[in-house]
Amino acid sequence: MRDRTENQIEFVFIRHAATKSNKEHRYVGKTDEPLSGEGIDTLLELKRGGIYPKADIVFSSPMKRCIETARLIYPLNTPIVVPEWREMDFGEFEGKNYADLKSDRRYQEWIDSYASLPFPNGESREDFARRCDTGFQKILGLMTLMSEKDRRRSKTVCAVVHGGTIMALLSRYGDGGYFDYQVSNCEGYRCLVQNDAQITDIEKI
Repeated sequence: MRDRTENQIEFVFIRHAATKSNKEHRYVGKTDEPLSGEGIDTLLELKRGGIYPKADIVFSSPMKRCIETARLIYPLNTPIVVPEWREMDFGEFEGKNYADLKSDRRYQEWIDSYASLPFPNGESREDFARRCDTGFQKILGLMTLMSEKDRRRSKTVCAVVHGGTIMALLSRYGDGGYFDYQVSNCEGYRCLVQNDAQITDIEKI
C-alpha cells in the first residue's frame, strides 16, 4: 500500500455495523433499518482499536445503516451518497431468515443455484452487480476530476456499503470469486484502485 502513484487511489470498503435483522440472520435489503445499539457499541469499540484508516473522502450507500456507520467512523466527513450502492432487493425473501424459508421450495432452488437465481419478485445477482458497478464508475469519474485539480498527494477514499456491494465490486475487478469477499458487519477491505479500474493489493482491515 505504500507505493502509490498518481494513477492509484487507496480505497477502503467497510460493511455497515449490525442491525437487529443482521443479528437475527434475516435478509434485509430495501428495508431502511437503523443500526442496533449493540451494533453501534461494537463499531465504536473497533474504532477505538484503530482499525479504520483516515479518509479524505467518504462515500456511502443511501441506506440509513450505512450513513449512520459512516458518520460514526468519520464524524468530520459528510458522506457522499451513491444511490446505486443500496442493498440488493431480496423480493419475497425480504425480512425472512432460514427458519422462515426452509420449507419454501423457491428458497431451496435458490440455494441449489449457488445464489445465482433471482430472488422471487426481487433482483438477480447479475443485475445487482451491474448496478453497483455503475455507481463505482461514477465514483472513478469524480475521482479523476478531483485528481486533475489537486495532484499534490494521493487520497484515501472510504466507501461504507453493504456486504453484497463489496462482494460484487471486488469479485468484478479483483482476483477472487463473489463469495471470497464475504465480510462480517464492521469489517472490510483496503485495496488500490488503478486508473483502468482494476483493483489490486486487496487486504482485510
